[in-house]
Amino acid sequence: MQSEELSEEHSGVVTAFSDVQGLGEITDVASVVWPFHCVSIADGSRTIEVGRQVVFRTGFRVARPEAVSIRSV
Repeated sequence: MQSEELSEEHSGVVTAFSDVQGLGEITDVASVVWPFHCVSIADGSRTIEVGRQVVFRTGFRVARPEAVSIRSV
């Protein structure tokens, strides 16, 4: 279940992503690592390149904080 309460927008870089698993990580400007699932990529593509600059929000998904509403910049 995903929380309806989302954070302010954060900036970061995709530092890991597996097309096979659909799982990845974003490292924000404060060096905090946020996991994410491909369904959280806002454009619906379900894939994103490592090294891509993004903006995102954080929320709870599957009982842990994750990056959600991920958009490339």
